[in-house]
Amino acid sequence: MNERVIEPKSRGFLFLDSHPGGCRKVVDDMWQAVPASGEADREGPVALVIGSSAGYGLAATIAGLARVGIRGIGVCFEKAPARRTGTAGWYRTAATARLAEEHGRDMIFLNGDAFSDAMKEEVAELLVERFGGRLDYLIYSVAAPRRTDPETGDVYASVLKPVGAPYTTKTLVFDQDGAPEVKEVTTEPAEGDDIEQTVAVMGGADWERWITFLADRSLLADGFTTAALSYIGSPLTAAIYRQGTIGAAKSHLEATARTLDERLGKTLGGRAVTSVNAAAVTQSSTAIPGIALYVGLLRGVLGDAMVAPIGQLVQLWDQLTGARPLDLDDEGRVRLDTWELDPTVQNAVAERWSTSTSGTIAELADLEWFSDEVRRLYGFSVPGIDYTAAVETDVPWPVRTA
Repeated sequence: MNERVIEPKSRGFLFLDSHPGGCRKVVDDMWQAVPASGEADREGPVALVIGSSAGYGLAATIAGLARVGIRGIGVCFEKAPARRTGTAGWYRTAATARLAEEHGRDMIFLNGDAFSDAMKEEVAELLVERFGGRLDYLIYSVAAPRRTDPETGDVYASVLKPVGAPYTTKTLVFDQDGAPEVKEVTTEPAEGDDIEQTVAVMGGADWERWITFLADRSLLADGFTTAALSYIGSPLTAAIYRQGTIGAAKSHLEATARTLDERLGKTLGGRAVTSVNAAAVTQSSTAIPGIALYVGLLRGVLGDAMVAPIGQLVQLWDQLTGARPLDLDDEGRVRLDTWELDPTVQNAVAERWSTSTSGTIAELADLEWFSDEVRRLYGFSVPGIDYTAAVETDVPWPVRTA
């Protein structure tokens, strides 16, 4: 037993500890936000979610369990409790597994390097032993700083840089007293093999490797469908995102989808798509210069009309399972971001962006919402949690049941 009171201590948007009770309540609330479906009462399809513990991957896992009744495997990479608490994703996974079991969903969670062939082997063995040797869906949602190529042993590192020239943008920070500041930051452009390295980590290479690995072992069901989660975003952030090194990786991901779609269509009558999700506060997005300011302003414009990740992933699952038609753009991408990129919305955000300063930002952006969203990533600022009470931090990883 290791009970203690956990106080939120942070360095910028990065918190040093996570709150198990808050993380559990976040997962409970996401599950409750999923509209009921008769499909979830039946034995659902077998799904693999790679990147199941955070952001859109977590939303994909919970929406799939609660909406579609999926069974299968979630893969993530989280740290266990030790001197510090476990990572937020550790506690969220424990909470997701508990809800899955309570609702009769056979969902197993594996903790390890999704890029490795050892993890692919473990997943393949589980598919055979536990799920009849056939996979119906694969959701790919991986954001990582580096990747080791299983064939060569080469280690690639991703970077957040513009391409061609330095990029100066406004960004939102909070000082030590929590007061908001709008500052300008300059990011130097990619150099050397920065683009190639980022594409090797964040592009479609590992996604395709997963599909090939499972296909070579005859583990993909007829009609097998896979989706990789992506983002395009606003013109306001394009230079650092869509036109930067990460954008190059996303373009590679989308090209991979087209290749896989043709291949799966011919062999299994299946398909592959990228799903372009809309803006959200995630542990990955808060690291990108300008994104915090942009999302805060977007919330200031839209308020509750913003569609949360869990709502977006409900829409994706409905489309992937045929409950509603696939909403594809001209490049074959599922678009869940149309509400964000509506010209009226973007014009309103751009106007606020142009006049945002440390003195005006409180009037233009929903700072309370943004700050709470960041804290909720780590289990803080969650309604209904008593943060003065001691909480058990040694939460075990979900144990597989027979």
